[in-house]
Amino acid sequence: MQGIRDATRSYEQWLGDQITINPADLKFKHEEMRTSPFSFLRATFYRWVQLFPIAVPNAASAPKLLAIGDLHVENFGTWRDAEGRLVWGVNDFDEATELPFSMDLVRLATSIELARESNHLRIDLEGACEALIEGYLDSIKSEGEPFVLEEKHTGLRRLASGELRNPQPYWEKIQGLPEIDPDVSKDAKRIVRDSLPSDKMEHKLKARRAGLGSLGRIRVVAVGTWQGALVAREVKELCSSAAAWADPTASDRVRYDEIRKAAVRCHDPFVHQEGQWIVRRLGPDCSRIELGQLPAERDEVRLIHAMGVETANVHLGSESEIKHVRKWLEEQPKKWLKKASAEMAERIQADFESYSGD
Repeated sequence: MQGIRDATRSYEQWLGDQITINPADLKFKHEEMRTSPFSFLRATFYRWVQLFPIAVPNAASAPKLLAIGDLHVENFGTWRDAEGRLVWGVNDFDEATELPFSMDLVRLATSIELARESNHLRIDLEGACEALIEGYLDSIKSEGEPFVLEEKHTGLRRLASGELRNPQPYWEKIQGLPEIDPDVSKDAKRIVRDSLPSDKMEHKLKARRAGLGSLGRIRVVAVGTWQGALVAREVKELCSSAAAWADPTASDRVRYDEIRKAAVRCHDPFVHQEGQWIVRRLGPDCSRIELGQLPAERDEVRLIHAMGVETANVHLGSESEIKHVRKWLEEQPKKWLKKASAEMAERIQADFESYSGD
C-alpha cells in the first residue's frame, strides 16, 4: 500500500478533479495535520478508508449500511429544530456513504483514544468502548430517540452552553471573517443569498475556514442584521465520499441529505442540500462542540454513551439492515471494539509520525 504522503497527493488530485480547491486552506490543513495525531485523524478520512479493511479485517466484514464515515468526537453539535428547541447530535455528513456500520464506532472510539493521548479527554479506551457499545445497543433496542435538550439531558445541555458559545464573542468572530474572493462560485453566492430570511436584508459575504476534513472546500457565509439582530447562513461545497477514491467500485453519489433525512432526529429546518452545496444556518446554538469548549467538570462516560446512542440514531435510517447489525454484534467477542480501535490508533500514530517527519 502507498505511504501517507503519496496517498495525500493522490487523494487531493482526485478531489481537485471534482471541486474547486482553495489552495490557502489546503496548505493550512497540511499544517494542522502535523499538530497532533487527533488532528491528523480528523483531516485524513481518505487514509482511514484505505487502512480500515487491512488493519481490522474482522470489523471491516460487518454489515454495510448508510454510514456517517468521518465520525469523530468533535463531529457533534447543536441546532434549533422547527419548534425552537435545542437539539444535540451528529453535526456533519460530508463523507456519508455505504460502509460497514462498525467503521463509525471504531473511528469514534479511535478518536476518543487519540484525544485522550492529547489530554483532551480523561476516559480510557476500555471505558469509552463499553459506553459506546452500551449506548449504541440501547438506541437500537429502543428504535432511537433524538436528543432534545429541554426537560431531559441536562448534562448535555450544560456541555452545550459554555462561554465559547456566548452570542457576543460568536458574532464578533463571524463579523471578523475576511471578505470572499470576488471570483468565488456564482452559484454559491446566489444560493447563500437566497437562504437569507429576506431578499432586502443587507449583508456581507465572507469566507470561512472551519473543520479539518473539509478544509480546502469553498465556504461562503452571508451575515447581516435582520429585525434587530445578526443572522448568518453558510454554503459549503460537497463532493463524493473519500471512500469512492479508496475504492473505485464504490458509489460516488453525494448522500448528505439522504442520511440526514433518514436518521432518527429533530431536524434543523434551515439545513438543506441544493445541487452540490449544503446550506446551513450559523449561530451560537448552531455549531459543533469542540473538546476545548467542554467544562472541566463533566461526566465523560455519559457523554460517550450519548454519542453511541446518536450513532445508532443515524444508522437506524437504514432500517432493513439493523437486524443484520444486531446479529453481527451478538457474535463478536466482548472487547472487539477496543481491539480494533487500539489497532487503528497505532496505524494513525505511525502515519502521523511519517507525515510530520522531515
